[in-house]
Amino acid sequence: MILKGVEASRYFAKPDPGRAGLLIFGTDPMRVALRRQEVIAALIGPQGEGEMRLTRMSGADLRKDGSLLLDAIKAVGFFPGPRVVFVEDATDTLADPIAIALKDWKPGDAQIVVTGGSLTGKSALKTLFEKHTAAICIALYDDPPSREEIEDALKKAGLRDIDREAMSDLTTLARALDPGDFRQTLEKIALYKFNDATPLTPADVAAMAPATIEAQVDDLIDATAEGRANAIGPLFRRLEGQGVQPVTICIGALRHFRILHAAASDPGGPGVGIQKARVNFKQKDAMGRQAGQWGMRALEGAVAQLLETDLTLRSSSRAPGMALMERALIRIAMTRR
Repeated sequence: MILKGVEASRYFAKPDPGRAGLLIFGTDPMRVALRRQEVIAALIGPQGEGEMRLTRMSGADLRKDGSLLLDAIKAVGFFPGPRVVFVEDATDTLADPIAIALKDWKPGDAQIVVTGGSLTGKSALKTLFEKHTAAICIALYDDPPSREEIEDALKKAGLRDIDREAMSDLTTLARALDPGDFRQTLEKIALYKFNDATPLTPADVAAMAPATIEAQVDDLIDATAEGRANAIGPLFRRLEGQGVQPVTICIGALRHFRILHAAASDPGGPGVGIQKARVNFKQKDAMGRQAGQWGMRALEGAVAQLLETDLTLRSSSRAPGMALMERALIRIAMTRR
């Protein structure tokens, strides 16, 4: 049986102990590991591993001895309670021994939890779990987490009283961070709010959120818009060391300066224009000031320089991209000054 979306999330939180097995696979190992931890904890409880009701085996071990899995699910534990046999890094070469274990599985045996990487549509392992009447197959894709998944993660971290704008910021953060980093951030926020009865605010989220690459690109663009040419070089070196591409910086800068231009062109003034723009509420005051300080004509020139740089970056020019982009931003910042 295949489960997707909301059904899959609910199954991870409350798995059926009467099922023989579960396959979780996906291209992101951290996402797979987090879901595997969640479902095993739900099956055997917080004391299950300490009571030796969890048996782990690698795909390599099972390939060497195909009888390991069947022996493990039939073994009688020293402590009473449900048991799980976890097979890690499984591939299609393990389809046969896993099929034998699923066929011989009886109620009371240990439940089989299998994790794997990227499996194709014709994968023998994937097909085995999809067609087995007592097994579940769940694929994890690199899509941003749904609102239900985010709310569930917040509850697990002990965060229940959340300001509406703070929830919006957390949703944005969940899309920007890896699943493991997002969970660690929520745990950090929960510790920060421990014994604090006030609602979680955007300021709390900003104080605990890690500095993402997107945030560092925003810092670079802000330095350009505010005329801080001396800050551009160090920020560029940091982004270059993290593998950020010049086209990514150019796209972000173009979007920023186009918003400033639209705000500066608004009949009601830059302050009114920036309120109409679709930008984070925390950026609106700063961008409103930037639009007013630049003026419409100067912003037209900045946008023209960025468009020319973008065309050069996408052309067959052999000019070094990062140097080209850095020079363009320094010129724009000097224009502002």
